[in-house]
Amino acid sequence: MSLHVLGINHQTAPVALREKVAFGPEALAPALAALRELPGVHEAVLLSTCNRTELYAHVDGDGQAMADWLAAHPEAGPDLHAYLYRHHDADTVRHLFRVASGLDSLVLGEPQILGQVKQAWAAAREAGILGGPLDRLFQQAFATAKRARTDTRIGANPVSVASIAVRLAQDSFARLDASTVLLIGAGETIELAARHLVEARVQRLLIANRTLAHAQDLASRHGGIALPLAELDKHLAEADIVISATAARTPILHRQEVEHALRMRRHRPMLLLDLAVPRDIAQDVSGLRDVFLYTVDDLDRAIEDNRRSRREAAQQAEAIIELQTARFVEHWQASGRQQPLLQLRAHGEAARAEALAKAQQQLAAGMPAEQALELLAHTLTNRLLHAPTVALREAARSGDAELARAAERLFPGPDAGNDGP
Repeated sequence: MSLHVLGINHQTAPVALREKVAFGPEALAPALAALRELPGVHEAVLLSTCNRTELYAHVDGDGQAMADWLAAHPEAGPDLHAYLYRHHDADTVRHLFRVASGLDSLVLGEPQILGQVKQAWAAAREAGILGGPLDRLFQQAFATAKRARTDTRIGANPVSVASIAVRLAQDSFARLDASTVLLIGAGETIELAARHLVEARVQRLLIANRTLAHAQDLASRHGGIALPLAELDKHLAEADIVISATAARTPILHRQEVEHALRMRRHRPMLLLDLAVPRDIAQDVSGLRDVFLYTVDDLDRAIEDNRRSRREAAQQAEAIIELQTARFVEHWQASGRQQPLLQLRAHGEAARAEALAKAQQQLAAGMPAEQALELLAHTLTNRLLHAPTVALREAARSGDAELARAAERLFPGPDAGNDGP
């Protein structure tokens, strides 16, 4: 058995493909149930964020069944295989540690990914598909990520996709203190965006969400105005900047609605930042004049500045991850070498318990104690020696001298070790 990870992320696949294999919260439990039924899968964790979908598993074989299962996801198609990366054993350990520490993120060192990894781990535990080496690996990943952030500056001045998006709005479009910003959604990304916008002294903040109460809660904490998502088209023209990050499976903002808003604005330009995967804003909106549409894959310039500033801290964090990877793999391999011993002891304990229970029944039925003890010893001896006896007879017939020599070492004769009187 081995540890495997396979998946796609922002480095290997465009957003148009990532959104096809994104698993929303409502799809996670059924997906984990399906993974549990795959042949050879003992444990599994499904991590799905705006920048990655990854399957971690403790499996027999090469994990191909998982790759085929992911490629069979609606809309994904067989071409997905060409974009998948795969790691096993030590490389799986290293990859998870890097992901949890923010070293594999679009925004280097971003802190949100650790919480997302913990949520994926908790969901797998709740689904009853975690409880062995993979479970221990994830717990070690949390400790490693904490150490990387504590011992280096990889987590200093936390940066997120939301903060990068707000910075892009500041640098390339309009003064925020003279702009109306419309936020669509009410999750963590929108919460962070609202916080950064308030710090930048945005003139007016509108927050639209399918559940109005969530929008009202967010608006009350950041001085915004809450709107029901159903009234989005009525207020879209008011927005100079739109930042959207929902968990919707299909676009919620379409070309016709944006065209109408532009006419209402007399074609004053709009900046649209779509931070969702799957995307919230229809792709054909980008073809409209006076519209500047960016997705998470378009934030490269600001993100590269972030990478340069954190490169030294990232190198230090990589060194910590290499050390923790080596320690985990060494411990895991040592546990594997002890497995035969654990199986032998379990076999002995089962034989003892069965023989003892039988002897107790015989005593309760009135059998003399001496006779019950004789039968106990006879039963226990037969049970313990049956499997090795059968194996040694087969070895003798097949000429397996190696097993015979091993038996001599395991079961030395009565005079072994004696030097005489």
